[in-house]
Amino acid sequence: MTAPVNKIIPFSAVDGFGNRTAIFLQGCNQDCLYCHNPETIHLCGGCGACVAACPVGALSQERPGGPVSYDFEKCVNCDTCIRTCRQFSSPKIRNLEPQELFEQVRPFFPFTDGITTSGGECGLYLDFLTEFYRLVKAAGKTTYMDTNGQVPLAGREEFLAVTDKAMIDLKAGTEEDHIALTGRGLSAAVENIRLTARLGKLYEIRTVVVPELVDNRETVRLGASLIAPYPEVRYKLIRFRRYGVRESFSSTKEPSGELMEELKALALAGGVKEVLVT
Repeated sequence: MTAPVNKIIPFSAVDGFGNRTAIFLQGCNQDCLYCHNPETIHLCGGCGACVAACPVGALSQERPGGPVSYDFEKCVNCDTCIRTCRQFSSPKIRNLEPQELFEQVRPFFPFTDGITTSGGECGLYLDFLTEFYRLVKAAGKTTYMDTNGQVPLAGREEFLAVTDKAMIDLKAGTEEDHIALTGRGLSAAVENIRLTARLGKLYEIRTVVVPELVDNRETVRLGASLIAPYPEVRYKLIRFRRYGVRESFSSTKEPSGELMEELKALALAGGVKEVLVT
């Protein structure tokens, strides 16, 4: 059993409590218009265009249509491969087993509180994460999941038993807005928020604020109603920033400080005890 690992950030202060190692898995079941990591959405299709385009020979392919291999020691991170790809997918992944990934992150444990898996969408690999989280927990570290909430967690007791906290996106406040923004419905994320909050496993919900794209006030009202009964759960409001987005979305308006403060006040008025604006 393997999962496609896009990258590992040894030390992060923005991916959950304390100092954490953040692990980004490749592949996502949403296609958000404002995605800041669009190269993590699709899995490599094996067309080979990136192999010929790589200026330093960091990519190889044994046969046409087969998997592309990535040599991270040769790679200079110029991203020519991503720009060449017809579906804007990164071939710079390593398919690792749970034990292999554990060995990759274990050297950081003396300096971290735990690990956070993200993506892409790490929820696509729950069986893999269950085994990986067990290894991390056995080493005395905490396990956090950064997820869009589209993969139902109800009935996944083995996974939840080894998951300390979840951080779940609430991208829109209505079904119509959520489908227009992500291509998927809203209900799965809402049910996962309710479930993890009830189990004491919800660390925070997050909303990216994009003016004029969705009804941000309606989103915050919904978010506040979901977590107000749980004072330990915080609401993170994230300013949309143009950096890293698709070119077609690069001219989109960023939110004003006034709007962010208005939404923060709305969440607090709705009963949320802690609101973080970033």
